[in-house]
Amino acid sequence: MEREEHEGRTTADIAGRPDEGDSSLEVSLEDELHGRAREEAAAEERGEEEEQEEALEPLLPADRGDRYRNRWRDVQSQFVDEPRETVEQADRLVADLMQELAGSFADTRASLEEQWTRGDDVSTEDLRVALQRYRSFFERLLTA
Repeated sequence: MEREEHEGRTTADIAGRPDEGDSSLEVSLEDELHGRAREEAAAEERGEEEEQEEALEPLLPADRGDRYRNRWRDVQSQFVDEPRETVEQADRLVADLMQELAGSFADTRASLEEQWTRGDDVSTEDLRVALQRYRSFFERLLTA
């Protein structure tokens, strides 16, 4: 998916939320600090388990990841001159990435469902790989 396809999409669009004035998005500093403390405690508990985890596989092919990184550098380099526009562009870039990742997971799921619908057996190995990818992504979202 190229930039032209997503021009104008924001993270609010992806989330199905309005851009402004959504009071449900407001989080008090105290709630945030408590949340961080809980996350740190959970991270300490997982410490040994995470050390033993295998290296995380990239969520995108290398060329796609490189394109997003290059676009990020382009956006970030404009901050001093155009801070507001830069944040808007960063939001659109994140929305593009989230959309591409969601599409990738949807494609995987559709492929598995197609095999199930035809009555084909999906190998346990294919299901294990899919589940590992979901778990990896899930954990990254929670710890990012």
